[in-house]
Amino acid sequence: MLLDILFILAGLALLVKGGDYLVDGSVAIAKRARLSEMVIGLTVVGFGTSMPELLVSAQSAWMGSSGIAIGNVVGSNISNIALILGVTAMIHVIPSQKITLHLDLPFMLLSFVLFVAIAMTGSVGRVAGVIGVLMLICFVAYQVRQSRKASKVQEKLAAEHHEQATGDEPMALWKAILLVIVSFLAMVFGANILVEGASNIARLLGVTDRIIGLTIVAVGTSLPELFSSVMAAVKGKTDMAIGNIIGSGTFNILSVIGISAIITPITGTNIGFAFDYVLMIILGVLLWVFLRSKYVLERWEGFVLTAIYVAYLAKTIILG
Repeated sequence: MLLDILFILAGLALLVKGGDYLVDGSVAIAKRARLSEMVIGLTVVGFGTSMPELLVSAQSAWMGSSGIAIGNVVGSNISNIALILGVTAMIHVIPSQKITLHLDLPFMLLSFVLFVAIAMTGSVGRVAGVIGVLMLICFVAYQVRQSRKASKVQEKLAAEHHEQATGDEPMALWKAILLVIVSFLAMVFGANILVEGASNIARLLGVTDRIIGLTIVAVGTSLPELFSSVMAAVKGKTDMAIGNIIGSGTFNILSVIGISAIITPITGTNIGFAFDYVLMIILGVLLWVFLRSKYVLERWEGFVLTAIYVAYLAKTIILG
């Protein structure tokens, strides 16, 4: 028990510092690569913080455990939107850009709906997996292209008005990339030992593997998103915070499920997940409604999202 508690504390420490350095490195990459913080959040941070889900789901699919493969992704998306964005918004109001409402969020919702439609047929095959990965590649390529176009326009306007760049010179690109990689590794390792410690304690208390999978594993693999989003909000990088969650949700469906299905078709996807599928889509729509009202996710809205997750967690533990 004592060792498990130490694992939890060490995991939390790695997640906090990893999230801190991840934001610094990602901001430096954004400046060097002439990409917006939103795009970095959608791509570099979003994909990186989805690595735990990818590793867990791919391994589960390979071992034939479709319940963990699907439950991990769907549970993580629910916790990403309800818990992580909710907590982040309560700490710092999160503004939104028009492109988030007109492109990023609708694309994430599209991926949710397509996945659920396929999953309710009973299986996600290799063809569906390949299509999902290709959709993601096209989406990321479009985002990078549009961001660089916008960056060139801003640079041209600044030159025309003879404006000088302000602020400190960002760190060298190789240093920023190295910092991001090390941060990712620290966060993944921290999440793993935290989940291991929490799972061991849960088993000692008599909690079933199914409940552990839907709660501890799903939340545990979402911890990198939580700490990177909170750190981004604390540092005032709110575009990166919301981009991280939207990007992670999209990556979870199109790449995590996609790659897992390519490795081996996932079966039994229509058994026991109907409520979770519906809640995932409802939360995505609710996030869009909240952001659409004033182009901002306010603190009270963050409280509502967090309350929904607490109720969902209670329902899962008590009713199964």
